[in-house]
Amino acid sequence: MKILLVGGGKTVYFLAKHFIGEGHHVTIINREREESITLSHQLDATILLGDGSDPEMLEQAGAGSADVLLCLTSHDHNNLVTCQIASREFDVPRTIALVNNPENEEIFRKLGVPLIFSSTRIITSLLEEQTDFMAITNLMAVAQGKVNVTEVRLPENAPVAGKSLQELKLPEGFLLATIIRNGEVLVPSGSTILQAHDELILIGQAENYTDVLRILTGE
Repeated sequence: MKILLVGGGKTVYFLAKHFIGEGHHVTIINREREESITLSHQLDATILLGDGSDPEMLEQAGAGSADVLLCLTSHDHNNLVTCQIASREFDVPRTIALVNNPENEEIFRKLGVPLIFSSTRIITSLLEEQTDFMAITNLMAVAQGKVNVTEVRLPENAPVAGKSLQELKLPEGFLLATIIRNGEVLVPSGSTILQAHDELILIGQAENYTDVLRILTGE
């Protein structure tokens, strides 16, 4: 897969390193000369010095044959414009943008950039859950933030330990997809009894997320 990264900093570096390790071809567009030189020494990737929102630069970076573009600059306007140009002029199948200001999320979607993420939104969402961070080992928002996929580890004193799934009465729109118990993967049924230290893979609507965590962890 051909991946085009626009931006700089540690996030771009570690993403590029991961993608390269998975065997993907990575091209990075970076505005900073010194950082571009450093990246060229650290990564087996194509590094271009320039502005990712410039169509000529995108063409030079091979946007026309890219499978995905991730724009991760600290300026929302640049991220928006870059993704729009990549999608409309170069037909990049998937464009993903960092939204630094969560208030801009709806603007991005209305202007044709549906795949977005906001680190601010993710962190504040976790804080607002008012639950034990140790119980949540993984959290991912999909479908434009409308659905959460979460891995929750039940604590020793979990109120649901010893109860069956039928007794839980999870809110509508939520599914307990998998249980990982003592290293084994279980596909649960209504009669499955939960145990302390079970790791639960949950899929459900974002608006019900807080209620489900409180049911499971008692927090």
